[in-house]
Amino acid sequence: MVVDDHPMWRDAVERDLQAAGFDVVGVAANGDEALARFPAARPNVLVLDLQIPGPNGVEVTAAVLREDPSARVLILSASGEQADVLDAVKAGATGYLVKSASREELLAAVRRVAAGDTVFTPGLAGLVLGEFRRMSEPSAGPDHPELTDRETEVLKMVAKGMSYKQIAQRLVISHRTVQNHVQNTLRKLQMHNRVELTRYAIEQGLDDDGA
Repeated sequence: MVVDDHPMWRDAVERDLQAAGFDVVGVAANGDEALARFPAARPNVLVLDLQIPGPNGVEVTAAVLREDPSARVLILSASGEQADVLDAVKAGATGYLVKSASREELLAAVRRVAAGDTVFTPGLAGLVLGEFRRMSEPSAGPDHPELTDRETEVLKMVAKGMSYKQIAQRLVISHRTVQNHVQNTLRKLQMHNRVELTRYAIEQGLDDDGA
């Protein structure tokens, strides 16, 4: 489902997605239309502009995920401002691309988001991590769950938006082992999906020192 208040941009994104084999189940020009059409359309991925009339993109993100927690939201915005990225992530967006992204980058991002990965325009993940690190307390305190070194390492990579395949290649382990580490971490943190895990990692300021 594509939500954007600029008809030419909305139509272009819809055409690109359809040409790549995606089934576009709905389009909307504002937040009210998006929320009204979402229940019937039930899209797997919502490609959503932030600056739309009616409820804005952040509010729409939160609302659709309350209705269908399995939905994925990919923000496609003209803004690369840190505050906008933070607000979108905190609302539950799985990815964030700026509109300067190429057609190929958009299609790849939709595929990755649909598969459960987190996707950020290069540089934005670092901004988000840095901001949360500055905001967070120096120590997580006694409530911080005890994770193994490898689980913490995987969690840092998840926070950066790396795919399971990329993490497996970086650590020279199997895709299945990465999945197991993520599932163990989710269980320890009492979370239910990768989006929650990513938000936790960002909020804790976990970073991999640019590696």
